[in-house]
Amino acid sequence: MRGLYIGRFQPYHLGHQVVLQKIAQEVDEIVVGIGSAQESHTQENPFTAGERVTMIAGALKDLEATCYVIPLEDVARNAVWVSHVRAMIPSFEVVYSNNPLVVRLFTEAGVAVKRPPMYKREIYSGTRIREMMLSGANWEGLVPEPVAAAIKEIDGVDRLRTVGKDDGG
Repeated sequence: MRGLYIGRFQPYHLGHQVVLQKIAQEVDEIVVGIGSAQESHTQENPFTAGERVTMIAGALKDLEATCYVIPLEDVARNAVWVSHVRAMIPSFEVVYSNNPLVVRLFTEAGVAVKRPPMYKREIYSGTRIREMMLSGANWEGLVPEPVAAAIKEIDGVDRLRTVGKDDGG
């Protein structure tokens, strides 16, 4: 059986890793959909889709399921979003999500949806990790090592700081 797990992964963190480890106990294959793939170089979405693919693929090497990491661009009409997702990725039998809109749209489309328990959400949050990057706090321990390495390789912390500045005018 193949499952779908969608997130923005800005950045991918240990909370995502724990959820995917649990999903891997239920399915043989996992499609990891990188949502908002067209977004990058902003404070909310600092990393490109390609950078996120690299981060996630490195973190999932030891997972006990075959994983496909696929960027998914947003579409402006929620009524056709599930069809868009289906057209962009391999077929799947179940969606794993806690995002209320994702749950609603896939449920309305007749797809089985499971809500995996979040893992220490108060600690593992992309927003919190980006804030830690900006403040100079130690964020590296909240992401898998391949993710930290990928962010350092692209000078991602400096990018995050730079895109948050205005022109002073």
